[in-house]
Amino acid sequence: MATELWRRSGAELGAAYDRRECTPVDVLESVWQRIQNVNPEINAFVTLDSAGAQRSAEASAKRWQSGNAIGPLDGVPISVKDNIAVRGLRSTWGSRLYENFVPPVDEIPIERLRCEGAIILGKTNCPEFTVQGYTDNLLFGPTRNPWNPELTPGGSSGGAVAAVAAGLGPIGIGTDGGGSIRRPASHTGLVGLKPSRGRVPRCHGFPAILLDFESVGPIARTVEDIILVMKHFSGYDPRDPLSSAFKEKPFSVESLPQCRIRFVREFGGSPVDPKIADSVAEAARVLAEQGHVVDDGKAPFALEPLNEAWAVISQTGVAWLLSSFPDWHGRIAPALEEMARNGAGRTGTEYFAALSAVETLRRSLSLFFQEFDVILTPSAAALPWAATEPFPSRIAGQIVGPRGHAVFTGFANMAGCPGISVPATPSATGLPIGFQMVAAPGQDGFLCALAAQYETLRPWADRFPQL
Repeated sequence: MATELWRRSGAELGAAYDRRECTPVDVLESVWQRIQNVNPEINAFVTLDSAGAQRSAEASAKRWQSGNAIGPLDGVPISVKDNIAVRGLRSTWGSRLYENFVPPVDEIPIERLRCEGAIILGKTNCPEFTVQGYTDNLLFGPTRNPWNPELTPGGSSGGAVAAVAAGLGPIGIGTDGGGSIRRPASHTGLVGLKPSRGRVPRCHGFPAILLDFESVGPIARTVEDIILVMKHFSGYDPRDPLSSAFKEKPFSVESLPQCRIRFVREFGGSPVDPKIADSVAEAARVLAEQGHVVDDGKAPFALEPLNEAWAVISQTGVAWLLSSFPDWHGRIAPALEEMARNGAGRTGTEYFAALSAVETLRRSLSLFFQEFDVILTPSAAALPWAATEPFPSRIAGQIVGPRGHAVFTGFANMAGCPGISVPATPSATGLPIGFQMVAAPGQDGFLCALAAQYETLRPWADRFPQL
C-alpha cells in the first residue's frame, strides 16, 4: 500500500488519516521514494527539506493518533514554487542574484498552510524572476514535462505542475502573474486556480514587479483539493492592504445555477493549435448539455493594448528590480538583460498608457459580467514545445512571437478576475489540453463549483504519466 500512497489526493489523504488507514509518516515515505525515482528525470524540485518534512510528518502523525488533528490538511505534503518565501528554506526566484537567499519568515499563504499542519516538501523550479512562459534558468536548468520529458511543462509554475503531475506530492503552491498557473496546469493535465486579486494575502515576499497582477494559487489533481487549499489560505490579513474578505454565496455542484458563458475560440485572430481548438469546443458542448447557455462570440476587449501594456509593465518591473543590484550585469540570463534594457528605456508616458489600458479593461469587464457569468477559452494556444526553448515559434502553421502561446490568460490578471484551468480531452498522442474559465472578481467559489461539475462529467484524476 505504501508505494501507492503518492497517488492519492490531498482530500483522500486527510480522510485516510482520519480512518487510521495510514499515517503522514507512511505518506511521506512513499512521496520521498517517488521523488528520488522521478525528480532526476524532470527536475521539478530544486530544493528539498527532508529533515523539516520528516519532523512535520511525525508531529502530524501524533496529532492524528491522539485525536487532535488540526484539520483535513494536517499531514498533507505540498510543494512551494521557488518565488514564494518559505522560512529557513532557500528561495532563489530562479536567479543567481538570490542564489543563497534564505527567508527568515514565511509568506502569509505558507504561514497559514503550515499552521494547518501541511508538510512542506521543498521548492519547485521556476524561470528567472517568473516573467517567462517556460521553466529554465541558469541555476538549475530546465524542468521537463512528465508526459514527455523532451517537452516543457510551461511556466512560470513549471516545477510546481511537473511535481504534482508526476505524483511528487498532491498539491503545489504556485503564482500566476499572466497565466503562470493556468497554462502550465493545462500542459500537464491538472487543475490550476488564479484567485481573485486580494483573495490570498501576501507579505514578506519578493518585490512585486508585476504590480497587483500576480496571485498565489493552488495546483492539484482535483477541484476538491483546490477548494480545500483555498479555504485555508485565503481571507483578509492586515499585513496586506490589497487583501479582501470576499462575501461570496457558497456554491456546490448541486446548487449551481444556469450559467451564461461566453465561449471565445480565439483572441484577435491569433492562431490556436487545431487539436486544442477541437478539445476546448468539446468542453463547451459538455457544459451546454448541462443546461448552461453557451454563447459563441468574441472577447469583450481589444487584445493589442493589453499586449503592449504587458510588455511595458513587465520590462519596467524587471528594470526596477535590477536597479537594486549594481552588479547584476552578466549574472542574469540574456533574455532578462534585454528586458531590463528595454524597461530602462521606457518613458513615464508609456507606463501611464499601460495603466490606462488596464483600467479600460477593468471597466469593460465590469460591464460584461453584468450580462455573462463566465468567459471560456483555451488555457494555452499551443501544445507543449521543446523543454529548452522559451516559446513555440509556430502555432497552427503561423509564425508567432514570445507571447503567442500565452494570449488567453493575461487579461484575467490585469482585471483582477479569478481564472481556473481545467483538463479537457487530451490530444491523440496523449498530451494534456486544458480550457480556462474566468469570472468576475470575487467569484472564485462559483468558478470552482462550475469546474467541479465538469469534473464529474469528464473525470481526469486517474490520468498519470508513465514515468
